Amino acid sequence: MSRIREAARRTLQIEADALTAAEQRLDGEFERAVELILGSQGRLVVTGMGKSGLIGRKIAATLASTGTPSFFMHPAEGSHGDLGMVTRQDVVLAISSSGETGEVVSLLPLLQRLDVPLIAMVGRRESTLGSSAAAILDIGVATEACPMNLAPTASTTVTLALGDALSVALLEERGFTEEDFARFHPGGSLGKRLLLHIRDLMHTGEAVPRVPATASMREALLEMTAKRLGMTAVEDGDGRLLGLITDGDLRRALDHGLDLQTTTAGDAMTPDPHTIGPDALAARGLQFMEDKAINGLLVVDDDRRVVGALNMHDFLRAGVI
Repeated sequence: MSRIREAARRTLQIEADALTAAEQRLDGEFERAVELILGSQGRLVVTGMGKSGLIGRKIAATLASTGTPSFFMHPAEGSHGDLGMVTRQDVVLAISSSGETGEVVSLLPLLQRLDVPLIAMVGRRESTLGSSAAAILDIGVATEACPMNLAPTASTTVTLALGDALSVALLEERGFTEEDFARFHPGGSLGKRLLLHIRDLMHTGEAVPRVPATASMREALLEMTAKRLGMTAVEDGDGRLLGLITDGDLRRALDHGLDLQTTTAGDAMTPDPHTIGPDALAARGLQFMEDKAINGLLVVDDDRRVVGALNMHDFLRAGVI
């Protein structure tokens, strides 16, 4: 094995071991941290210096996008005015591997004056920061992956992972849903997959292909050609769905020598086809079609009346795929 790959493997192993150790150290302090944040009427203010600050920014972003109002405050700027962003309803999450980072420690008297609960991510519980905290998340590591044991590597990995663990625990406690997530991520394909509903994509009114069960296959073919969705609904006399005819059904009918003039749609249809409701998420509809290996889908109401239709091209046009 080359020295390059050996260095990479050694780094990954050290960081994996550090994560395992952090998992084994989890205790009631983690639960206390979650309870402090859940009980807050304000925001979670994350602060940290240097590499800890960079990790803190990511933690704050993850928290904010998963239902916990949060922002990052640079500790040096905090002591020069930005501390005015912190209110008595907030909770502060301070990150410092040593627990003695000057810019972070200098905030402690001010936070105590505000009576703001403090959660500390520290590598030394007995440090100044750890001693001032209402809850401690231990980010200590046996050794950094850096061969000089200087550059924050394993410790920042543990910090990031604990931040993710905190975010996930909070979102589960809040009952955070896919729809909630979508409201914070409206842009791009992710937002479209989670925000768009079937009703937003489906063809409606005269654009929906439909024929009565008594119609001939020739009439069904003309309807499919006119509406260009590769299918048509087959309805009973009261307008309720009986079945579906697709391009594939039509080809099979012709292969079997069925007369397009005398064979009715009711004779050739697939009865009780797969359907979906208009209020379903578009992403659910797409997954349903992929699972069933179908290219088109009818949309029905509670009375089994067809209110819409769509196919894979509609998902593509909407950017859901």
